[in-house]
Amino acid sequence: MFLVGLTGGISSGKSTVSSMLRELGCPIIDADVVARKVAEPHTRAYSRIVYHFGPEILLENGEIDRQKLGQLIFANEEKRKLLNSITHPEIHKAMLKEILYYFLRGYRYVVLDVPLLFETRRLTQFLNHTVVVYCDPATQLSRLMQRDGLTQEQAEQRVAAQMPLNEKRGLANHVIENSGSREDTHRQVLRLHTKLEDSMDFLLVRVIAIAATTGLGGILLYAAKILLS
Repeated sequence: MFLVGLTGGISSGKSTVSSMLRELGCPIIDADVVARKVAEPHTRAYSRIVYHFGPEILLENGEIDRQKLGQLIFANEEKRKLLNSITHPEIHKAMLKEILYYFLRGYRYVVLDVPLLFETRRLTQFLNHTVVVYCDPATQLSRLMQRDGLTQEQAEQRVAAQMPLNEKRGLANHVIENSGSREDTHRQVLRLHTKLEDSMDFLLVRVIAIAATTGLGGILLYAAKILLS
C-alpha cells in the first residue's frame, strides 16, 4: 500500500474532490474529521486547548466551538501555531492507526485528506503522490464569502492565513483545476484515479513489509529497487 496526500486551500474544492474519490472506492482519511475526534471532551488535546484558550471557546454542551476558535487563530499567528502544536501530534497518531487498518485489509493505496499538508511537512516524506486542488483567487474568495457569509475583508484574511495555492501547486505531483464546472473537475478526478490504480508503487511497499517480517530485509529491498527502477 502507498500513500497519497490530498490538499488545497480554503474553499478551493478539496472536499468535493475527496468525495469524488470516495465514491470511486478510494479509502479516505480526513484530517479534519480526525481533528474533531482528537479534540472531543475528556481527550488530552481538549484539555490543553481549553487550558490555553479558555472556557469561553466552549459551547453549552462542553464541546469546543470550532467557529469561535477559528476566529481566534485566523487573527493571530502565534495562537494558530500553539493550536497546531497541540493538535497535530494527536492527529498524526490517529491517522497512523487508520493507515494500518487499511494496510491490513489489503488496500493498494490510501488518500490522506490534509488541509495543511505542505505547511507542516510532517507527512510529505511518507507520500508517494501529492495532489493539490486549485482554483483561481477570485473564485476562491467568492466561494468562501458565499459559503461562510463573510465580508470580502474577512475572507481575504482567512485566505492570507494559509500558504498561497500557487505555491502549493508548485509542490504537488498532481493538480486538479477546480475553477470551472463540476463535470470538468470530475473528469480530472477520474484521470487521477486511473493513474493511481495503475501505479505499481504498492509493490515496493509490500516487498519491504514482507522482507521485514521474514528477516530478509536487505536483500529483498535491494532486489525490489532494481526491479522497479
